[in-house]
Amino acid sequence: MPVSPEPDALSVDARCVRLLAKAENAAAIAPVVETHALSRGAADVLIEVKAAAVNPSDVKAATGLMPYAVFPRTSGRDYAGVVVDGPSGWIGREVFGSSGDLGIRRDGTHATHLVVEADAVVERPAGISWEEAAGIGVPFVTAMEGLRRAGLPQKGETVLVMGVNGKVGQAAVQIASWHGARVIGVVRKNEPYAGHTNSPVEVIDASTTDIAEQVRALTGGKGADIVYNTVGDPYFQAAHESLALRGRQILIAAVDRIVQFNILEFYRGQHTYVGIDTLALSSIASGAVLRELAPGFASGHLKPFPIEPGAVYPLEQARAAFLAVAGSSRDRVILRP
Repeated sequence: MPVSPEPDALSVDARCVRLLAKAENAAAIAPVVETHALSRGAADVLIEVKAAAVNPSDVKAATGLMPYAVFPRTSGRDYAGVVVDGPSGWIGREVFGSSGDLGIRRDGTHATHLVVEADAVVERPAGISWEEAAGIGVPFVTAMEGLRRAGLPQKGETVLVMGVNGKVGQAAVQIASWHGARVIGVVRKNEPYAGHTNSPVEVIDASTTDIAEQVRALTGGKGADIVYNTVGDPYFQAAHESLALRGRQILIAAVDRIVQFNILEFYRGQHTYVGIDTLALSSIASGAVLRELAPGFASGHLKPFPIEPGAVYPLEQARAAFLAVAGSSRDRVILRP
């Protein structure tokens, strides 16, 4: 975390989206745009922000659902921009990144400029717009960290993605299919898979089908080697019943915090449960995950989420952007300074 300015470091007056106090609910979020002087430390870069995403976690932090969130602060976890000051060789480089602490425990990315550790930034992939690069962050870091921790899927393995049309679900599909796995997706109503994939995605409609029975039928009785559960407890039991021998369930969310499961089936099945909280990842750790994904974006196996023009807001309309995310918009919402 930047502590003191580097001697002779460039200082800029940055316009920043500031959350001054905890809001009672999403409708009460009242960001203001303030000007703050920024300069970097010796190990940092100063970035002119070209685009920054608004994530559901930004909304949750603004409404007090993350007790460690500090106030006042500049919001925002994801970014893309140009380095305007930094160690030798950095100036002019086009970069992007993400973080678990930016915008939550320290000033974040919803601003014209950002100070972050040089080791945290990743080169912007060729052919990807600023808005698209800013939209990669949290969903892809979450998906990749889960699959890394569970063991990246191998060719011939089956990955079941619950909540497949959410942004983390789509990122998990992209990564799993990039690695040659067969992917089955679960949706809560009759709809096709909406994202990019490197191989066909079979879709199970949870409103009309017993998920575990269908997974067993599709896999010849074996079950899924990995279940990426992006929803949490509503799908926990179905995920548990869908696991193959030595299967792994990845969990990133919860509606109700307490679940029951059959311990005998758990250890007889030699199952593994993997919990992922990207808010615990520093900017540098998040950058390391994104660098693992960079070859996939370079090759075209991974693609950024399309950004709809109506989902891009100026800093002065940050409240509208927050409300769009709070309203469960399926668009990737972007602030453009």
